[in-house]
Amino acid sequence: MSRAQRVALVEPQAPDISLRRQCQLLGISRSSMYYQRKALGAYDLELMRLIDAEHLRTPVYGSRRMSAHLNRQGYAVNRKCSGTVVA
Repeated sequence: MSRAQRVALVEPQAPDISLRRQCQLLGISRSSMYYQRKALGAYDLELMRLIDAEHLRTPVYGSRRMSAHLNRQGYAVNRKCSGTVVA
């Protein structure tokens, strides 16, 4: 059974079995029941598009070369987090 199917089986408002016990029985992390993904911003999507395009041209680029390439293009990024704006 996939993780998504196991998460779908959890009933947070079940009166007879706690959320903690349900997660334990299904083998999933209880914190995953509370996690909500954040939407990506336009800047992050633009950076991902640029990284993808450059990676298709030069797949040997690592994080250092990729961040240097983006910096030459005018995007202020560092190698650990490409979405970080350096002011």
